[in-house]
Amino acid sequence: MTDSTERLEDTGYRLTAPRRAVLDAIASINRPFTIEELSEGLPNIGRATVFRTVKLLQELDIVCRVPLEDGSVRYERSRSGRHHHHLICSVCGSVTEFSDPSLDAAIEQNATSASFELESHSAELYGRCDSCRTTS
Repeated sequence: MTDSTERLEDTGYRLTAPRRAVLDAIASINRPFTIEELSEGLPNIGRATVFRTVKLLQELDIVCRVPLEDGSVRYERSRSGRHHHHLICSVCGSVTEFSDPSLDAAIEQNATSASFELESHSAELYGRCDSCRTTS
């Protein structure tokens, strides 16, 4: 996660030992995770520190928040490092990022048409990935 440490430092944040530990833990996880799961793997770091660090990493697009269909929330490393949306498999839980400028433009146009000042948006699409579709 060298890019992540550089992004932290480039934006004026210090790379403290707890932040490095959180970054290292995230780098070792190859699936979406909860704050609780991450915190359990870091017994020497307080849960509040883990939560604040994940929030900061989310603001820097190093980590993205993935709301699941059941209302729970998981996080994962952002692959693209830019605004994106998610395809979430309701069978295996895999998450695939996608970007679609025309979708983003349509969302912005709808907000403008409604005289709504858009600050942010996200889109999560739920279904079955190719692998789960072919095995069921």
